[in-house]
Amino acid sequence: MIKNLRQKLADYQPRRFTTDRPQASVLVALTDEADPTVILTQRSSRLSTHQGEVAFPGGKHDLTDADLVTTALREAHEEVAIHPNEVEIIGSLGQLMSKHQLQVTPWVGIVRPDIDLKANPGELDAVFRVPLSFFMEDRRLRTDEIHFRGKTTYVPAWQYDGFIIWGLTAYLMVELLNVGLDAGIPMKPRPEHLQQ
Repeated sequence: MIKNLRQKLADYQPRRFTTDRPQASVLVALTDEADPTVILTQRSSRLSTHQGEVAFPGGKHDLTDADLVTTALREAHEEVAIHPNEVEIIGSLGQLMSKHQLQVTPWVGIVRPDIDLKANPGELDAVFRVPLSFFMEDRRLRTDEIHFRGKTTYVPAWQYDGFIIWGLTAYLMVELLNVGLDAGIPMKPRPEHLQQ
């Protein structure tokens, strides 16, 4: 699977916005093994935004970050203790607009299967892994209807070990699976992509 992902992402031309909105980045970290897992987090229930939601490690671009890849790697280090030197970035997915109007750039990276993860208790309630094969089977819990800026889109939601994977995180998972592994999961364009 990882070999296919490398090849597909090397040729992929992800969507990019031309807005001047605040920037953020996330790391879509995959383990290098026969059935790769994706590393996800559950945000702390004590945070001011997105409390308890499942997300990729990531956050806002800092002025001290050299670029958006640096942002994703810095945030993954702060949140789940993945050192930047332990990640091989193999490509990017399309930019998305968060509900708080952050322009989010997802970076796909490969890590060792035995990488030691530690959830930062100030930011996260949990860090966990989900096999890509689970998503490929598309055993969704439901399909969410999401309204954004007067438009509607439909996004799958999955449940894994009690965690609900939905919203922007689920949308990015579908793009990864469709682009990198030809999963063919139906997905309409997000409203912010229709406005370009």
